[in-house]
Amino acid sequence: MLHRQNERVLVDHFPLVGLKLTTPRLELRLPSAEELGELAALAAEGVHDPAVMPFSTPWTDPPPEQVALNVIQHHWRELGSWAPQDWSLNLTAFHGGVVVGQQGISGRDFGTTREVSTGSWLGQRYQGRGLGTEMRAGVLHLAFACLGAEEAVSAAFEDNTASQAVSRKLGYRPDGFQRNAIRGALAVQQRFRLTRAEWERHRTVPVEVDGLARCLPFLGIDR
Repeated sequence: MLHRQNERVLVDHFPLVGLKLTTPRLELRLPSAEELGELAALAAEGVHDPAVMPFSTPWTDPPPEQVALNVIQHHWRELGSWAPQDWSLNLTAFHGGVVVGQQGISGRDFGTTREVSTGSWLGQRYQGRGLGTEMRAGVLHLAFACLGAEEAVSAAFEDNTASQAVSRKLGYRPDGFQRNAIRGALAVQQRFRLTRAEWERHRTVPVEVDGLARCLPFLGIDR
């Protein structure tokens, strides 16, 4: 009971704690301290084939205990530096009450640009089930239907065919390339861009959003 009372008090000061997205199979929301530990442990078990690196920052390369710490520190760092003009919302994805991954959505000067970017990861044992598509569909609904976004961007390295497939399925179109140095070697990212019109044409996942109204000023939206 005390935990729930403390959470209600926290929502009063930081309403994003109460934001929740629900899709047919998933719940997306900020994690409790215990759930953050579960998310970190899941990442430590493995997110991808160690032979490849799908992230522009290779946070999964260290030993498992450091990977877990990376997840926790990154979560706290993004919330601690939150500003309406520069925010990054990293939602934990739950399937049947079990932590399965993380779906992020970010906005910089969103009130003016009306553009968001997304990024995500799933625990390896939960991949290949279409959950990645459903996770991203959830935050795209938040962006376009709830926040009035006009465009969304994403990127994936050339060998990350799963991420590219999700982008194409949801209506993104190619938007150029970016050259990166990853693990001391050249790695080329394919950029993708999704317009509001294409999102409307490709949306198939129903999404419910709870606790949004008080979050709007924190997301750069003037009531």
